[in-house]
Amino acid sequence: MSRAALIQLTSSDDPDANLPGTRDAVRRAAEGGAGFVLTPEVTNCVSASRTHQNAVLRTEGEDATLAGLREDAAALGIWLLIGSLALKADPPEERFVNRSFLVSPEGAIAARYDKMHMFDVQVSETETYRESAGYAPGDSAVVAETPFGKVGISVCYDVRFAYLYRALAQAGAEILTVPAAFSPGTGPMHWAPLLQARAIECGAYVLAPAQTGTHAASRGRQRQTWGHSLAVSPWGEVIADAGTEPGVTFVDIDQDAVRDARAKVPSLTHDRAFTGP
Repeated sequence: MSRAALIQLTSSDDPDANLPGTRDAVRRAAEGGAGFVLTPEVTNCVSASRTHQNAVLRTEGEDATLAGLREDAAALGIWLLIGSLALKADPPEERFVNRSFLVSPEGAIAARYDKMHMFDVQVSETETYRESAGYAPGDSAVVAETPFGKVGISVCYDVRFAYLYRALAQAGAEILTVPAAFSPGTGPMHWAPLLQARAIECGAYVLAPAQTGTHAASRGRQRQTWGHSLAVSPWGEVIADAGTEPGVTFVDIDQDAVRDARAKVPSLTHDRAFTGP
């Protein structure tokens, strides 16, 4: 049995101002016994302004949030999933990247994953997103080995693409991470059912730390996010729901539960080739 902690944040568009609170939450998670700590999508900066992002974002090698959280992982001796950071890409790519990092207890980057599916949607007349205009999509799925199981990494909108999670699970992933800054327009109906479906289909834990509330913005419109960081068991049960307040939510992970779910419903081994439609 391993203890994990989901950190729920209300990050602003100021990375330097966000970092102390994030580091404090990580420390509180470790003090509560978590050996695996997870932060949400765009931990460093929630912003709807590309101009502002261009002014405050840095490359991976220059990002203070990544450097600080790597130091904390090493000092606390924990595995840390930095759900994602908004970063400047290396040239010649002019768009940003939305990159998730798995950091080892030594502070090393054990895995990195660039969000693959871009959130290009019109939720309502007043809520439109064109993520691909600002962010370059990734093209590689990632599974990483840890002492508490193999971890398959994803980010937010990826959750709507079941084939990604099936591929991760068939590659051995026992824990699926889905850090998010989920829209309040879709969250009430879609967030929990999608996460439960991915857990059930894969017989895996789903850990989904989230941004929540109204995010302070110095430029452009304020974003709002749904919150409700969730942990879902391999049988599809919601075993933790953080609600809508920032904070730390603990959950216990049992690898035997993954083996049990997959033994009872071994659908990951039942794929069939087919023709059509």
